[in-house]
Amino acid sequence: MEDGIKRDRVLAVQRFKAGESPQSICTSLGKTKPWLYKWVNRFSDDDSSWYEDRSRRPRVMPNRTSLEIEQIVKMVRLNLYNQDLFCGAQAILWELEDLGVKPLPSVRTINRIVARNELTHRTSGRYEPKGTPYPALPSMLPNQTHQADIVGPCYLKGPIRFYSLNIVDTATVTCGLHPALSKSGQTVVDGFWNVWKRIGMPERVQVDNAMSFYGSRKHPRGMGPLIRLCLHYGVEPWFIPLAEPWRNGMVEHFNDHYQQKFLRKVVMASVEDLQSGSLVFEQRHNSKYRYSKLKGHTPLRALSASNANLRFPKQHEPPKHRLNKPQMGKYHVVRLIRSDLKLDIFGECFPAPPEAMLEYVVATIDVKQQKLKLFLGKIQVEEFDYKLR
Repeated sequence: MEDGIKRDRVLAVQRFKAGESPQSICTSLGKTKPWLYKWVNRFSDDDSSWYEDRSRRPRVMPNRTSLEIEQIVKMVRLNLYNQDLFCGAQAILWELEDLGVKPLPSVRTINRIVARNELTHRTSGRYEPKGTPYPALPSMLPNQTHQADIVGPCYLKGPIRFYSLNIVDTATVTCGLHPALSKSGQTVVDGFWNVWKRIGMPERVQVDNAMSFYGSRKHPRGMGPLIRLCLHYGVEPWFIPLAEPWRNGMVEHFNDHYQQKFLRKVVMASVEDLQSGSLVFEQRHNSKYRYSKLKGHTPLRALSASNANLRFPKQHEPPKHRLNKPQMGKYHVVRLIRSDLKLDIFGECFPAPPEAMLEYVVATIDVKQQKLKLFLGKIQVEEFDYKLR
């Protein structure tokens, strides 16, 4: 069919050159006069392919990203990938900002450049979790759940050893950072309190089994600084299973980002540099970093769109450690019960029922009742007296 169209073009021009009237040519071919004159004007003795179709693409594209910017984006992306660092559009944008590239392309433009040059790596299909069901916490609304972790020890020039308490809201990915020179009880209290003053207090906070959070294996019922702080201010602590850091996956992922985009790139020589730099990084992340989980929005944009009423500490100064023992509230310990049917609560073991074997259970400590209640799903399967000390 395409050959017939080209043949009509050649024939129409030949008949016109021979003196035949345009009306008769168009009538016999079923064409219009503008069509005929287009190909008459296109005819050239010096161009043997004059009757071929031509691209309708504009010769000048004023909004097209320059070739130089495109090459820089490609090199930055490959450099990040070769270093096994984050190499998505947002990470590339931050790298371009640090390099001082002008004009700075948008995240959308960077995504198009990466896709056009086949530099994307996509997984096939949606991830479907397998294995034993895990009691995940809600993360639909801001400050329903925070994940927290202590990164360190890290070192500044000098050397100065420090730790960073990193907190992430699982709904909006809003982060809070608190660097400190130790992991003492007062430092933990100060860290959570100061971050809560900036991003709000959660309903629950999920952490690993670091002694800085729960207290001491020598006194497993002593309620460490985090437990006491949380229960005094209406927050429920949740402790993930032993040796399963991926259960705190969001903050662990953020920790990688923190190390790559902050610790490895920002030169800091003093504690003052560390404190100010941490706040700058926190603000930059919350106001500029875009997540697919948030449909391309930043954490602050997602927080604003939620219209959530956040709860903040009423007093400016953090409480002083050691806080009094709470008289009410609950905290929770998630554990995988193995074939020995032992439930480990911070070094103290309790017998688990046979139906809990190879299942994740939630051990809830009810402070007011002085009870340890064991749940398999939503069903309570065991209960122990648990006198807190």
